[in-house]
Amino acid sequence: MFLKNAWYVAAWDHEVTRALQQITVLGENICVFRSESGELVGLEDACPHRKLPLSKGRIKGDTVECGYHGLTFDCAGHCVWAPGGGRIPSEARVHAYPLQEKYGLVWIWMGNPALADPSEIFEIDHYDDPAWGINRGAAMELDCNYLLMCDNLLDPTHVAWVHASSFGQSATRDAPLRVTKTDDGVIVHRWMMDVEPAPFYKKVIGFEGNCDRLQHYEVRYPSHALIKAIFTPAGTGGPEGALHGDVFIMDSYNFMTPTTEGTTRYYWFQLRNIRPDDAALSRMMSEDVQDAFEEDRAILNAVQKGMANKRTPHIDLPIDGGQLRFRRQLQAMINEERAVDAQMAE
Repeated sequence: MFLKNAWYVAAWDHEVTRALQQITVLGENICVFRSESGELVGLEDACPHRKLPLSKGRIKGDTVECGYHGLTFDCAGHCVWAPGGGRIPSEARVHAYPLQEKYGLVWIWMGNPALADPSEIFEIDHYDDPAWGINRGAAMELDCNYLLMCDNLLDPTHVAWVHASSFGQSATRDAPLRVTKTDDGVIVHRWMMDVEPAPFYKKVIGFEGNCDRLQHYEVRYPSHALIKAIFTPAGTGGPEGALHGDVFIMDSYNFMTPTTEGTTRYYWFQLRNIRPDDAALSRMMSEDVQDAFEEDRAILNAVQKGMANKRTPHIDLPIDGGQLRFRRQLQAMINEERAVDAQMAE
């Protein structure tokens, strides 16, 4: 089950062109393209006549012609021509999805179009700040339910075992976690004081010796995450600390788009507060992060199979508190949305 009245990432902005193409979001097939003026268009990818995907048709100006019998639809989903020379049936229409372009991403609203408010798109600090560098990679296809990835991004502890050669270190095994519920999600966080930097970060921080490290894992409804990493010289961090001038900050943005109940498309990029124009650093960080995320993918794909085929109940641990709290609230939001839809349908 999915929350529909929410913004999800549909594609990188460069992936949507004048060519018709099909994407899948929340189990729904959508035909996306750009109008002649470059505006984003998303239409239900099924002609109402015999359900041939419109993405298999032809684009003509700002209309889409079905490849079977030529029914033609405008960017709002209205049929503007049908064969036979008679009246166009009132049922000859397809759903049009609100789309927005922001942060190099195409965002899609899957619920009631009247509720689509662009101001509710996830806010990203420093995205256009010339003092901050950025690295990113291609979207990843995961063979698991999106909530398993949300669990993963509310779980600072897993890095000790899954990412021992990159993000993990001995302190990430046992340092206590703090869970905070916010209006739009859940945060799991902790400071680890006077510890050795993890291998990935050793290559990028600008100081020697031990560090104080913050792991800030935040997931917002329905499935968007901010993972904030702060590394500052030992003795200068912590909740009451005054961060040192050599502080390194990396904000990792992660957007999980459910495609089906068992598959997810995962978009990500990182912003950093150092060396914004260093292309070699961006390339190295992208490659190392991609390698770490491949480790996540292997684990989560196997967890999906294990949970789907379990012969005994699974258990929860104290470290799962943030994940469980997020799932409970999201399910409550989904239940409320369904109840409202049912009332409106009566």
